[in-house]
Amino acid sequence: MRRAFRFVGILCVAFGMLFFLQGAGVVHWPASSFMLDQRIWMVWGAVIALFGAMLMLWSRRR
Repeated sequence: MRRAFRFVGILCVAFGMLFFLQGAGVVHWPASSFMLDQRIWMVWGAVIALFGAMLMLWSRRR
């Protein structure tokens, strides 16, 4: 179960960082994404990445 939580945490961090970078306008992939240069996606990306990091830390402590 710990591996599953760690894997989900890693995925959340990766997707959160992708959302954050798309919202910041750094990553323009895919080119037709509705998240490009939208500041709200920076917030959501940070929240998702933080949740993933907390999930990974929690899985190590159990």
